[in-house]
Amino acid sequence: MAHVITRSCCSDASCVPVCPVNCIHPTPEEPGYETAEMLYIDPDACIDCGACVDVCPVTAIVADFDLTEVTEPYERINAAYYGGPGIAATDTAPSPGGRTMQAASSGQPLPLRVAIVGSGPAGMYAAEDLVLRRDVRAEVNVFERLPMPWGLVRYGVAPDHQDTKAVTTTFARTAARASVTMFLNVEIGEHISHSELLDHHDAVIYAVGAGSSRSLGIEGEQLPGSHGASDFVAWYNGHPYAASKQFDLSGERAVIIGNGNVAIDVARLLLSEPEILERTDMARHAVRAISDSEITEVQVIARRGPDVAAFTYSELLALSQRRDFDTLVDLSVEEIDEYFTRAESAEADHATLAKLALLRELAARDEEPGRKRILLRFNTRPVEIYGETSVEGVRLTTNHSMQASDSQEQNVSCCLVLRSIGYQGESIKNLPADPVTKVLKNTGGVVDATEDGVSEGVYAVGWIKRGPKGVIGTNKKCSQNTVERLIDNHKNGLHTDPIGSQADLVDLVSERQPNWLRMSDADRIDGHERAAGRSQGCPRIKIVDVDEMVEVAQSATAVLTRR
Repeated sequence: MAHVITRSCCSDASCVPVCPVNCIHPTPEEPGYETAEMLYIDPDACIDCGACVDVCPVTAIVADFDLTEVTEPYERINAAYYGGPGIAATDTAPSPGGRTMQAASSGQPLPLRVAIVGSGPAGMYAAEDLVLRRDVRAEVNVFERLPMPWGLVRYGVAPDHQDTKAVTTTFARTAARASVTMFLNVEIGEHISHSELLDHHDAVIYAVGAGSSRSLGIEGEQLPGSHGASDFVAWYNGHPYAASKQFDLSGERAVIIGNGNVAIDVARLLLSEPEILERTDMARHAVRAISDSEITEVQVIARRGPDVAAFTYSELLALSQRRDFDTLVDLSVEEIDEYFTRAESAEADHATLAKLALLRELAARDEEPGRKRILLRFNTRPVEIYGETSVEGVRLTTNHSMQASDSQEQNVSCCLVLRSIGYQGESIKNLPADPVTKVLKNTGGVVDATEDGVSEGVYAVGWIKRGPKGVIGTNKKCSQNTVERLIDNHKNGLHTDPIGSQADLVDLVSERQPNWLRMSDADRIDGHERAAGRSQGCPRIKIVDVDEMVEVAQSATAVLTRR
């Protein structure tokens, strides 16, 4: 009997240090952790103690006898990881999932006040690491431009992945600490400047993510009906800045360029039945629009072959298990077999082989006439988005043989084109950034100083530090590494002492933004949304207007969920 890690694994590795037999890999210290799709339990080494179950923030770990028809494949995928070369559990002491709390070398812990800009996973993991340290006495102020915290988890995770969103319970515990103050509905650059942050803190950590979709750079990309997938995701997740956007769902086909997990999420949700969407926390305007949609086919376009598909095995498996639409592949069983043979010869990782095996299974399935369908296309690139006044279709070039003479061009009619080829950040005034990706120029999380030295005491975590890669839990190790550098610098006297007190900061924010909210205010909004959701059989009904959020937060009759 053993435990099994399933689809909702967030890879934050909370399970690793509690395992007494070191049977969960890869650990944050091992090669491949940052690119791993999930973590895996060695079934031969697991002693069924259940310690990992208790600490998993997203309830992804279950006993093998509790596996369902949906989760049963994960027993095989966990075991397969340990069949590969160079991976084996040992009976040594467990490898730590993160840095243990450091004791102060001498005397009392050093006082340290840090501002964190952004309340998504990277920012909250940084806050957690700071307040758990024993060698400093950290006071943390988290600034979030929206009235509700948690960033990507609230506004990026698919609404039908509620288990993944459970990681916010960890963030809420951190936010509830006396040494943490949440400044919600406060925008840096509008209500308070970067230099003013530095005036009131020893250091500033930017955790603002990378929320804009990259451009395709092809003709017709600016036509109405062509959008970044990030805008569509924000729209259906109820982001206040995207709630009023309009998407044309009146045609029979949508085309998504890119085949990462975001593309798979969007394709799946576009074809989901209304009763499925109504049980999620999808914004109600999006539930209505998608329920009334005429779209019956979504083509997911990938420039390269299935052996380098960007989606994870978990997301592909979930598609294969759906019964309300078909998932098809534009390759034959024989063609996928060729990819599998080459990948096996090249000693590809087990996740790649598992995806190819599942794609082969999908390629062998018969299409059911009249059903909605997702078509996964490979070795295909967009050449042009065409249309007179709005999107009418996409011109594609497909080449499965990789011989120039075998390229085939095709016009695919559609009403909607979504580009999902990666994300990029937004420029932060006076801070050095890559001109293309907008990632802050940094060394190990320490933002590079400009010629006038304005970056002194400035740090980065998450996607704005390393680019848009990794999953939610990947940010934990990333944030810990930055915090380690920050504290080393602080101990070595490299930070300028703040000239303003915490009370001065509160006064300044209150003067500039009278409607700033605390965590207790966000709790009122959360309680209000959950109460509204219970009456309709869903997790919550999201408020999508900032003014309404503030009104609910300041209402004495709003429902409280904590404190």
